[in-house]
Amino acid sequence: MAVALPIAEVRQKTDDELAAMLEERARERLNLRFRQATGELENTARAREARREIARIKTVLNERVKGS
Repeated sequence: MAVALPIAEVRQKTDDELAAMLEERARERLNLRFRQATGELENTARAREARREIARIKTVLNERVKGS
């Protein structure tokens, strides 16, 4: 099981790194949804973790946009 992505770690990343992470997590989430739909996904909690990691990344990006 993957460890949740701490918000402090997300805040230390640059905007470019966050954009890359966001794209990677979105791709992973899509893959997880397909695997869950076909019944291949054993760890269903990972889909929820991926969704929350995406939310954390988007939150930090939005904070930076509104803060500057």
